[in-house]
Amino acid sequence: MNEILKSAVAKSAELTDGELALVNKQALRPLTKEEIFTFKLAACDNQVDRDYERFTDDALEGLATLFVGKSVLMDHVWCAGSQTARVYATHVAAEGEVKRLILRCYMPRTEQTAGTITAIETGILRECSVGCRMERAICSICGTDQSKTCCRHIPGREYDGRLCVMDLDGAKDAYEASLVAVPSQPEAGVVKSKRYGGQEEDVPNPAEAGDDESLLLAQAMQEQEEKRYGGIET
Repeated sequence: MNEILKSAVAKSAELTDGELALVNKQALRPLTKEEIFTFKLAACDNQVDRDYERFTDDALEGLATLFVGKSVLMDHVWCAGSQTARVYATHVAAEGEVKRLILRCYMPRTEQTAGTITAIETGILRECSVGCRMERAICSICGTDQSKTCCRHIPGREYDGRLCVMDLDGAKDAYEASLVAVPSQPEAGVVKSKRYGGQEEDVPNPAEAGDDESLLLAQAMQEQEEKRYGGIET
């Protein structure tokens, strides 16, 4: 499956002695409380989001393990100069039926990071995005794994009174978390359903569909061809 990006929110975090010990597992020398700034990212959860996707409880637990030690970047720029902080611990928080992955992060207090820390503390730099890779995306209508075969059901549409959503399961990898101005969100509709990487089922001719359906089907087939021949990365 292609990389999945989900929005997150930065929150303040208290640095206790126990938390400092976890931070120092990531550092090459013992750090003091005065040297570092810590914050939390309230990341993905098990609720249906605006992409009509939801992580399973097992997926959240798997991601919690994978995100420990991962970098926090600026704007998803994968280079050493973009590294701003690091995830030192994670946990899955439960509020009733809602379960949410929390990433606990730290960064050094230096002249270079002072502006970023101020922006986080004052709520200016609050939006974040996390990138991960999942093994399965299961259609809630027919149970098809989109990483193997793309079914005809479109996330966000209702079928016989049932809302179609994709259940993301099987945490495969966690790449990074990023501080961003606008959280990354994949395209909606048919095009988004193809990003899971499965082989598309027999699709009707766009000319035989309605105007809206025709456009979406054409976009989906175009994206499939781009991926097949090394087109743009999603």
